[in-house]
Amino acid sequence: MRKKRAYLIGIKGVAMTALAVYLKEAGYQVLGSDVDDFFPTDTILHKYQIEVKRGFSPANIQGNFDLVVVTGAHGGMTNPEAKQAKKLHLPTFMHGEMVGKLMEDKYGISVSGCHGKTTTSSLISTLFYRAKFDPSYLVGTSEINGLGPAGHFGGSKYFIAEADEYMTCPVTDPRPRFLWQNPKILVITNIEYDHPDAFPSLSAIKKAFYALSQKVTDKGLIIACIDNSNIRDVLSNVKKEIITYGFSPKSDFQVTSYSFDEGVSFMRINHHQLSLGEFMLRIPGKHNLLNALACGIVANQVGLSWERIRDLLKLYTGCKRRFEKIGQIGSILLYDDYAHHPSEIKATIAAAREWFKTRRIIVIFQPHTYSRTKALMNEFTHAFVDADLAIICDIYPSARESFDPSISSKQLVLEINKNRKNSIYRANNTQVMSYLDSYIKTNDLIITMGAGNIFLWHKGLIDLLKNKRI
Repeated sequence: MRKKRAYLIGIKGVAMTALAVYLKEAGYQVLGSDVDDFFPTDTILHKYQIEVKRGFSPANIQGNFDLVVVTGAHGGMTNPEAKQAKKLHLPTFMHGEMVGKLMEDKYGISVSGCHGKTTTSSLISTLFYRAKFDPSYLVGTSEINGLGPAGHFGGSKYFIAEADEYMTCPVTDPRPRFLWQNPKILVITNIEYDHPDAFPSLSAIKKAFYALSQKVTDKGLIIACIDNSNIRDVLSNVKKEIITYGFSPKSDFQVTSYSFDEGVSFMRINHHQLSLGEFMLRIPGKHNLLNALACGIVANQVGLSWERIRDLLKLYTGCKRRFEKIGQIGSILLYDDYAHHPSEIKATIAAAREWFKTRRIIVIFQPHTYSRTKALMNEFTHAFVDADLAIICDIYPSARESFDPSISSKQLVLEINKNRKNSIYRANNTQVMSYLDSYIKTNDLIITMGAGNIFLWHKGLIDLLKNKRI
């Protein structure tokens, strides 16, 4: 019997690589194509012996593929390979639609929100895996600590998926990707204004999340952070079963107190005034306390006791590019984070300050997209106030947008310094290294931050720090 064949266009993206591993484990022969640039997923694809063709050519698409999946990057459905697949009448889907199809007939758990999706969905995946539920999962990162690749085909009914609000296809289908999912449990971590190229206003994002709430299956459940005013607005019109969580005393599950020490976080949880005890985590930040609480509620809903959840939460140590420790070189700590929205940046710096109270915090930030930098300029100016130094680099543009001369990182630095004079502009890797060579001191904490290619700078940073020997 011939093995089914799947072809993934834009296979190196983290979500696409997770899907590639899932399909490979499900029994498909998987191959795909992408640009020649280095991606963090290259090693995963190589390990799983998944062939990656260089560039995009209609000649790569033959009539013997049972499935073709297309990423939103590289032209989406207008990519020449996607057009060839459609011409040959092959089953061809955008990534978001494919995730929705895989969730069908499963116990779907969708994790949505403008921030925290990846951490929360990887937390749930880790707990379910450690509890021997053997879940399937598709998470928007390259790797989950302790689990490996962020995609897995499990043997149980549980299917955990990150639910992204961005467009299905930026060129041909503006519908939010998460509307293809019909979950049994929907988690909403927060709602804020983001993706100005996809949503003209906060109101438009709220409407999208309301539409998502209506995709929850009959007798399904919504688990939502009531601390977020936009979530409260959306849920006020939703006629579904809802469990709330947060720091608010009005929430069903409340974080009543918390504390931090280097490398560990603690929180106490009440459920309707009944104490569930203290929980320890190995990830930093108040925002991650909430993400872990959401995870715990999901796990409890499917049958895990809070005692078991307490034990399992201790085992989670994070995932790729979410406050990821790159290393310690002498006395200097180097971390990396995907934060690219002002709220994420502010939360990550605050988390670092809570864990590392006596260290100077140096943030190297690479803004992502002209549209986001321009639309959220005011929010960006307040995002770095807790850093000792913010080095702002040139904007990393999306392949989906054109150069916008009306916005620049130099402007961003000027605006940041109106609040606190802690920011400088250095265009690129070379200029950043040159400045740090004379600036860094003993016990500094350096955080590279952004959704572009700043993760590629780590080797140079490590070499610099080794030579400094401080």
